Amino acid sequence: QVQLVESGGGLVQPGGSLRLSCAVSGSIFSIGFMGWYRQAPGKQRELVASIPSSGIPNYAASVKGRFTISRDSAKKTVALQMNSLKPEDTAVYYCNLGIQIRPGGSYEDYWGQGTQVTVSS
Repeated sequence: QVQLVESGGGLVQPGGSLRLSCAVSGSIFSIGFMGWYRQAPGKQRELVASIPSSGIPNYAASVKGRFTISRDSAKKTVALQMNSLKPEDTAVYYCNLGIQIRPGGSYEDYWGQGTQVTVSS
């Protein structure tokens, strides 16, 4: 059974940094899309950063220059380094991966369990 396991959330002061990680457990063939979403209370889930198999990342305007997404396909992990955090970054963060379980199969959507990031003094 394939699962995504997130780690690294927590409470940080404005201007601080956190690093989120997402690891795949279980046997898979390959990973395509890797992304991080977030959802703040009362708001819709939004895409924060993504990185396809080509390795060229994309960022939401609100985090560009502050967040960095990275992937390690061999280790089946994706990370989000978050610097210069602001109170408006407070949200539950979810990793989202497109995973091909076996050769020739389709890519399926998998989500992490979510990790809380709170930016407050």
